[in-house]
Amino acid sequence: MNGDSAATLVIGATGTTGRRVAAGLIAEGHRVRAAGRRATPVTGARAVRFDWDEPATWAGALDAVDRVYLVPPIGSSDPAAVMLPFLRRARAAGVHRAVLLSSSAIPAGGPAVGQVHRALPGLFEQWAVLRPSWFMQNFTGSTPHALSIREEGAVLTATGDGRVGFVDAGDIAAVAVRALIDEPAPNTDLVLTGPQSLSYAEAVAIIAEVTGRPVVHRKLTFEELRDRWAAEIPLEFATMLAGMDRAIAEGAEDRTTDTVQRVTGRPAVALRTFAERELG
Repeated sequence: MNGDSAATLVIGATGTTGRRVAAGLIAEGHRVRAAGRRATPVTGARAVRFDWDEPATWAGALDAVDRVYLVPPIGSSDPAAVMLPFLRRARAAGVHRAVLLSSSAIPAGGPAVGQVHRALPGLFEQWAVLRPSWFMQNFTGSTPHALSIREEGAVLTATGDGRVGFVDAGDIAAVAVRALIDEPAPNTDLVLTGPQSLSYAEAVAIIAEVTGRPVVHRKLTFEELRDRWAAEIPLEFATMLAGMDRAIAEGAEDRTTDTVQRVTGRPAVALRTFAERELG
């Protein structure tokens, strides 16, 4: 198997980052295996059915693949339980490079996908872990923030006055494409942010200015947010999500990096630019 004939497996190929990664790889002339639970067609790619919880779907997804973009199973508090067996299977099948989507809030060895991050260098000689800050896309579409903006004119968090380096999914995908195809492989983790660190109050003020609709930041306590989430998702996962907001309140995400510029050669998108593009 070699790079000329092998494909890149993109897991979650119709998702927020996956569809952008697939499009970026195709634009660069690379073969793409677009994986998802329904094998949804993706222009320029071969669609395959893939489900983390169904190992019978793994072999078909890995056929003639030499690199993989990994989006963890959504909503799982223990993604390593299914991801590590898959990654061992991938390595045995000839995959030599893996790029994992994680989070700036989760270090190697940390909870959830942090366990996969820690294991990755021992499984593959070429690898990267993308650790983006909070997605700008969290303010659009059918996300909880987007819904509360439309229904309540508010964004509800337990972040207090903590600041976040919100990042555009397009920038995350652009870095992922480079991490998948450039030589040498990064063989490190990459913290991805936008160009500004903003509080949620500042972020929604930008959104309000661009859209012309009043939007405010409503501050919740950790317990209030946990209980709000727990009405829709398992308590353990709700507690973890609320804990991430509490960490923001304590300053954990108050940073910016030059990773997008350094890896892609272009500056990261600012929130106002994103809002004008997506919401204006």
